Amino acid sequence: MTAGERATAPGKPNTGRTATADAAQDADRTGGSSLLRVADLSVRIAGLHILQGVSFEVASSGVTVLLGRNGVGKSTTLRAILGLTPRNGAATGSVRLGGEEILGRPTHALVKAGLGFVPEDRCVFAGLTVAENLRLAERTDTPDYDLVFGLFPELSKRAKQRAGSLSGGQQQMLSLGRVLLNPNKLLLIDEPTKGLAPKVVTEVAEALERAAQAVPVLLVEQNLAVVRRLAGDAVVIAAGQVAWTGPGERLLADPALTKSLLAVNAAGGH
Repeated sequence: MTAGERATAPGKPNTGRTATADAAQDADRTGGSSLLRVADLSVRIAGLHILQGVSFEVASSGVTVLLGRNGVGKSTTLRAILGLTPRNGAATGSVRLGGEEILGRPTHALVKAGLGFVPEDRCVFAGLTVAENLRLAERTDTPDYDLVFGLFPELSKRAKQRAGSLSGGQQQMLSLGRVLLNPNKLLLIDEPTKGLAPKVVTEVAEALERAAQAVPVLLVEQNLAVVRRLAGDAVVIAAGQVAWTGPGERLLADPALTKSLLAVNAAGGH
């Protein structure tokens, strides 16, 4: 294991290092270029301790992938960052975007500040057309339709079609397109290829790869072929805690480590 990697036993805190020490080492490793810093993030929902002191950083460029088995708290992490913890829950710790503390700020303020979110369930307005869905997402006087239609030409062709009649893949393109219309500091994207046909998975991965050239991405993804293509850094969550961090390619190059952390074969697509 290199100095750029950290591992802890799943379900056990890293008692040998504090969150402050971890953040200091990560700052040294990245040259202080981290855009997002999450420190000791804990989330309780309806009495359940979902996240238990999660700490990691997101680089100011490229894709950082958040990995883990089902139910370990990946989506909860994204939603906590964006201020979407349910009312019967609470989030504590620290989330800093560009050096500014944002944990606890209202979601609408975070979106205006440049956090773009693509939820797992897409959340398109089924009764509205593609064009109307996009128009509602505009936050500036100069939405970037050239970028969106360049990435997803299908959206331009289906501008007058109701979103509810689109295929799952087309709805995912629309969900991504709504976010990409606007300038963002960071994109939070939750399982964009889940349930999609292989051809559409490739199209979505290509679009994310191009988008990440312009804006950093924190991505939750289970498809390891997509992870292999996109990931710069990887953060693995197990039992509500960070179990491993380091370069994504190094994780996937170690089949035994991948299987122990994710319970999947690194050579497989999922």
